[in-house]
Amino acid sequence: MNKTGTVTLENVACTMCGCVCDDLKLTIADGCVVGVSPGCALAEPWLLGQSSSDRPSCSIGGQSVSQDKAVEHAASLLTKSASPLIYGLSGSSTPGQRSAVHLADTIGACIDTTASTCHAPSIVALQSVGESTCSLGEIRNRSDLVIYWGSNPSKSHPRHMERFVDAPGQHVPGGRSARHVVVVDVKASESSQRADTFIQIEPGSDFEVLWAIRGLVRGLPLDASAVGGVPRKTLVDLAERMKQCRYGAAFFGLGLTRRGIPHVNVGALLQLVTDLNRHTRFVVRRMRIPGDVAGADSVLCWQTGYPFSVNMNRTYPRYNPGEFTANDLLERHEVDAAVLVGTEGIEKLSDAARAWLGEIPSVILDHAGVDSPVPGTVHFTTAVYGIHRPGTAYRMDETPIPLRKVLDSELPADHEVLNSIISRICRMRETAVRT
Repeated sequence: MNKTGTVTLENVACTMCGCVCDDLKLTIADGCVVGVSPGCALAEPWLLGQSSSDRPSCSIGGQSVSQDKAVEHAASLLTKSASPLIYGLSGSSTPGQRSAVHLADTIGACIDTTASTCHAPSIVALQSVGESTCSLGEIRNRSDLVIYWGSNPSKSHPRHMERFVDAPGQHVPGGRSARHVVVVDVKASESSQRADTFIQIEPGSDFEVLWAIRGLVRGLPLDASAVGGVPRKTLVDLAERMKQCRYGAAFFGLGLTRRGIPHVNVGALLQLVTDLNRHTRFVVRRMRIPGDVAGADSVLCWQTGYPFSVNMNRTYPRYNPGEFTANDLLERHEVDAAVLVGTEGIEKLSDAARAWLGEIPSVILDHAGVDSPVPGTVHFTTAVYGIHRPGTAYRMDETPIPLRKVLDSELPADHEVLNSIISRICRMRETAVRT
């Protein structure tokens, strides 16, 4: 990409939220992004802060070193580790995530993603009861009822309603005017103000409300005058609207996964959607967090068979959330070295986990301008996929979206750094065997 002059690029993808909108138009001038359209509260400040960066930056203990020396030191640390952890991955892309799994296999590490502090209960629930799902395009083209449960997309996914609810679809030419939107949450939000119906429930009552609706859908009587602070008539009306719609879609967010018993809450919604498919077509989707966390799940699944919290220290993958989850491993001091492929998600770890992370040697790969929440023994500044390097990001519906290079940079990508570390570890082992 030319560093001089002005150029406009169309159909650029953004990874700032799970929508991975791929219809952006960027204006590039003098190696910087100077214009972004259409407007988005998440995409604009991030993209406008991107520029070409030509000088690779690596450090050991805060002192600048060459990339070769940083790779050598990182490989030495990991070779000596008896119980390493690889964590993050949601700020990376498919090539970097694959290399992270390869590294975990090479050194016998636990590998975990930011999903373990976010939508892990959702994954556990769908593994238990199944999931009725589809692509976002199908929802846009067919749905006449959309429900947001425990989610405020106007803030977390600014263009979600614009692209998949307000927009006309093949079988819903009227767009927003032909759809009924329901928001269920513990308090009013920007999204509830845009909804046709807002149902406010008491905090921690998601399971009871969902089970009451499930009973109504199955034709069971509801004797209580209210459940979870919601009047019986409101629940009856919602259940009937769900049964009578032509095509319904339920989106749920962190509000459902952080109250009560999270995986039980999500399981109740998934089972309700299964019941609704006896009456009409109904689907359910997670509102995934920013970054390519859906891609990290997918890559781990096809590489190990499991989506997160995977242990590779027996030369084959083992899966057990809690036992092999990053936060729990760090709290129990069962990790003696860490590789952080992106530091997003570190703030969601417990104080005890972050404290131990600061005590052990760590290798950090992160983008320029990111203030790492942990000092790191070895630090690599890496290129941004979708800005400096091509790649692939998975949308919240597991649809792979290609990422384009839009700016030049000599910074190495995650997969390049990780592959160099793997190669160096293999050479160290070969040398040790010969001697």
